[in-house]
Amino acid sequence: MSQVLKEVITANQEYVSGFDKGDLSMPPGRHFAILTCMDARLDPAKYAGLAEGDAHVIRNAGGRASDDAIRSLVISYKLLGTREWFVIHHTDCGMETFTDEIMRDLLCSSLKTASVDANGWHDCCEGPGSSEGKYIDWLTITDQAQSVTEDVVRIKTHPLVPGNIPVYGYVYDVKSGKLIEVPEATAAGKAD
Repeated sequence: MSQVLKEVITANQEYVSGFDKGDLSMPPGRHFAILTCMDARLDPAKYAGLAEGDAHVIRNAGGRASDDAIRSLVISYKLLGTREWFVIHHTDCGMETFTDEIMRDLLCSSLKTASVDANGWHDCCEGPGSSEGKYIDWLTITDQAQSVTEDVVRIKTHPLVPGNIPVYGYVYDVKSGKLIEVPEATAAGKAD
């Protein structure tokens, strides 16, 4: 058993010993959802004041409005009653450090973990690699405010998203913990 697995199992045993959330309802109590990045420095419960049962939090690399993120948001609204959505990207995001081409080249070269230095991304090892990465849009980011706005627009214009849901756009500052509104995104995300 790995050390990480032991730590997770031990933490879960401690959590279970005082568990009192078994009666929470499935729909989120505060009726909203957050789409944000999977970055370990972000804790939506803390920066948005959430407790268990309050909101849906959908996470992926970059907090991007991918097909799967939109699928989750539509389920969140249609079946579980959320009425407001947030798109929250963040400063110093790893998705700003590479392009689709870099990712595709790294995957073609090797499936092992790559490293980065002042000269860019590098594979540590020889193959095997795979060309399957060529068929994926990695949704990289060059400008945080622009990517938030693009994602809000993509969500708002999606044919499965009703117009009465407001979608707010923010960038989380990893140095201060502050949510910074992207006015263009929030304007684009206004409810009809």
